[in-house]
Amino acid sequence: MDFDYTYADYVDDKGVDQIKALEKELGKTLLAYYTPPKPADLTDPQVKKIDELEKKLCVRLVAYDTH
Repeated sequence: MDFDYTYADYVDDKGVDQIKALEKELGKTLLAYYTPPKPADLTDPQVKKIDELEKKLCVRLVAYDTH
């Protein structure tokens, strides 16, 4: 998989290689964040809308407050 540096230019090639190696070792996909995002505080209707779109698109969505 190619790594897109558009939003993560602070991770160099060596760092990307280390992440890929750990993904392979764990058999899991890892997401890297420069700063820990704050999960959004959502209302039940907002969660329902997210759930509906997840089902429609067959994806998982995560909502964060802007930081």
